[in-house]
Amino acid sequence: MPRDKAILKEQVNELSKKELVDIVLKLAGKRYNYEFLLVNFLDKDGGELTLFEEAKEAIDALNQKEFKGRTIQHQKVKRLNACTKRITEFTVETKNKKLEADLVLYVLEKQFENPSKVFGARFSGYDYKVGLLLKRLINILTKRLHPDYLIDYQDKVNEFLTKLHHTSNRINTIKELPQLIE
Repeated sequence: MPRDKAILKEQVNELSKKELVDIVLKLAGKRYNYEFLLVNFLDKDGGELTLFEEAKEAIDALNQKEFKGRTIQHQKVKRLNACTKRITEFTVETKNKKLEADLVLYVLEKQFENPSKVFGARFSGYDYKVGLLLKRLINILTKRLHPDYLIDYQDKVNEFLTKLHHTSNRINTIKELPQLIE
């Protein structure tokens, strides 16, 4: 049922300042509400950057965490899923595609720091997940950001594409990725 904003505004105007502060603090206890307040009211200029740094710290913590799995690749799939979920949580409140691209690139760099033998396993799904994340980055760069940004990311993305095509070209998702972006 939609709420009448006029009635809500009238009720809020009747509250004291202390009550309003208590309500805002209680709402800010939930992460999404805190992020909304930070980006839209408390720190309009640097709020998104603060959330970006918090997301990077959370991803670093996830990379240190031990995940269960039969093989290294299965463990890495679970870790990558958790990182991807954190990226999605970051993008809920921040609409800055440049910061989203930076965060996706950060996670991909962590994946490609691993030796090449991690890629190419038949049944782990790790290559597929890395390919999906790389596809997401390419879509952001080519469709959502200004073309000038592509130059900043082009070398890294092409390096990732070359490694993936070399080790995992049997997967349709990776076959469909471009050989290089220009």
